[in-house]
Amino acid sequence: MNTLKDVKIGNKAKVVKLHGEGAIKRRIMDMGITKGVEVRVRKVAPLGDPIEITVRGYELSLRKEDAQMIEVE
Repeated sequence: MNTLKDVKIGNKAKVVKLHGEGAIKRRIMDMGITKGVEVRVRKVAPLGDPIEITVRGYELSLRKEDAQMIEVE
């Protein structure tokens, strides 16, 4: 299983599934990350957290632990 955390800088990926439960999953979906959407990793902070991505035409920063819950292909 590949997660958003594993995607290299500059690469694109398609969201396959969101893991997690309740409020965490809802928060990720409210940010526009839903099944089938394409995301691109723009930057990763020097210590690896957070990860900056582009989704639906805007930039978004995610913590590593949230990025691990997003399965991509």
